[in-house]
Amino acid sequence: MSYNFRLFWHINYYAWFKSANTPGRLTRKRIIFLLLFYIVWIPVSLFNWLCFALDDLLFPAYKKQPIEKPLFIISNYRSGSTFLHRVLSQDQNFTSMRTWDMYITPSITQRKLVKAIDAIDKLIGSPLRRLVIAIDKVGLQKVDIHPISFLEPEEDENILLQNWSSLIVSYLFPFWDELPPYAYFDRDLPPREKQKIMAFYKSMLQRHLYATGVPHFVSKNPSFSAKIATLKEFFPDARIIYLVRNPLDMLPSTVSWLNYAWNVFSEPAEKYIYTQEICEFSQHWYRYPLQYLDENPSPNHLILPYHDLIKNPIDVVEKFYAQFGYKDYPTLEDDLLNGIKATEARRAKHEYSFEEMGFTRERLVETYADIFERFGFDKREPLAVEFTETPILELQIK
Repeated sequence: MSYNFRLFWHINYYAWFKSANTPGRLTRKRIIFLLLFYIVWIPVSLFNWLCFALDDLLFPAYKKQPIEKPLFIISNYRSGSTFLHRVLSQDQNFTSMRTWDMYITPSITQRKLVKAIDAIDKLIGSPLRRLVIAIDKVGLQKVDIHPISFLEPEEDENILLQNWSSLIVSYLFPFWDELPPYAYFDRDLPPREKQKIMAFYKSMLQRHLYATGVPHFVSKNPSFSAKIATLKEFFPDARIIYLVRNPLDMLPSTVSWLNYAWNVFSEPAEKYIYTQEICEFSQHWYRYPLQYLDENPSPNHLILPYHDLIKNPIDVVEKFYAQFGYKDYPTLEDDLLNGIKATEARRAKHEYSFEEMGFTRERLVETYADIFERFGFDKREPLAVEFTETPILELQIK
């Protein structure tokens, strides 16, 4: 395993000495974030890597942990993957990484330690657990647009921050041109770099499965659309669901979400930044995985239009469980209903304007013409609403 020190030092040097007139300019808010980042991230990272080393000493068997029939949900951003991921994570045949797992206990050693602490905590009335839940409610759960919680499954792309080789670095350090081309992973990264990153990712999955004892892993990562070939190279037994949503809904929602994230950690002078870059990589995240799946037909692959999922999710899930060779999901209907209720309860006000972002409906229809043609998507102006606010209410529960 290796840490991308070169990128870490470069991007931090750039943040302090080259960031004038960039989205990461050194405002008071930005300086406070950077100082807090060093205070928290550096000691936590050092401890995590110490625990990774202890894993090799104390639990070397994890290196032989099989990863059987892992399920990877890929898509563009804002395409319904969070809902599907969290519903499937309720099935006891599947496990996913939670935010807590990726940032607080990424190693087996830390999992064992926290398990022991939790046992003691329960004996004295669970004050630590209540504290974590309280911090979660006033912290992560206040994040708008995309619901986040320490205790819920999240994109395991986050685990790649542990070796500083993730597209998520751009959330913290919004210097798009200074980052490696993670948004075009298979196409543009050097082969050696791809191998190092995915070897680290595989080891993280092995640790997680070893620690949980659950047979199958389910992952949801939009950014993995750019690394589908490398993903299949490392996990030839993988099942892949590619979710595809109307570009008129996807793109402005993606611009809105990413700019929300950038504004959490930075203070850009403009309301919307990197709109052209987002438009460009979203095209790649449509065309590249579709091309790969077309050229590599397999019963282990499924292209799933967003509207098919929300119109009749029970049929959709039951069919791909059978197709992929997974055991029945006995609590599917209840989990879907609970997922709908939870999603509705966290519904965010998420409005945006094409014009403010520099787009027009006509331009988007032209830019994504092949996607509209292939899937027959509606080309009319969409309503400014989200997955959590629309046809989810129309789910046909048996």
